Amino acid sequence: MVWLIVALVLLFVIILIVALVAIFKSPFKYPYLIINFDVSGKRKPDIFDYIDNYLIKNGFDSFNLHYKKVQEWKSNCEERISKSKMKNMRLDQYQAAIDDERMFCFNLNRNQTRYRQVNYVKSAYKVCVKIATYSFSYSNLLERFNELSKINFECTLSEYRSNSQRKMMTKELRERIALRDNYTCQICGKYMPDGVGLHIDHIIPVSLGGKSVESNLQVLCSKCNGKKSNKV
Repeated sequence: MVWLIVALVLLFVIILIVALVAIFKSPFKYPYLIINFDVSGKRKPDIFDYIDNYLIKNGFDSFNLHYKKVQEWKSNCEERISKSKMKNMRLDQYQAAIDDERMFCFNLNRNQTRYRQVNYVKSAYKVCVKIATYSFSYSNLLERFNELSKINFECTLSEYRSNSQRKMMTKELRERIALRDNYTCQICGKYMPDGVGLHIDHIIPVSLGGKSVESNLQVLCSKCNGKKSNKV
């Protein structure tokens, strides 16, 4: 009988502790937006390049929507606090949960090869490993988006600010300009479908601050490119 009473008391204490933990535990969980980038094969991935490319491709709508979601979450939390019997405690918990400076989280993930051995047979498999996490506020990302809009989203900010603009002239970029201009010299109109004599010219020369972006590139034939030289 004594053991039964002890067991019941212990059970009551455990239930009481669980109840108290549930009551005093903060009910507020900040709604972060988490975006994952696969950086497999990249030795030194730059988070800002990945963010810029994401903004160039997807725009800012998803960030605006999440910002509104956070504001709605705040309104719901404040309404919940106003109806709570423990206003001061809930208010402290709510304020501790607010984390606007890290509203948006970006994970850099890398696929790594691992090996397992079963019955003396080794086989490879892939695992996704998070190598870094970066957090930004809404204003941080909006400022970056506005900077990209000033250059018409033609490239990342690091590419635009690079001192090695000629290195930005990739084979893919050259092919896009040639296709856009229909393999035709933009001065004399010579058509060069075989690519012979076809040059990709910086309208504003690199030496004068020109950038290797599509709006500053054009197809010229070798003759017209030679005449234009280092002029605008």
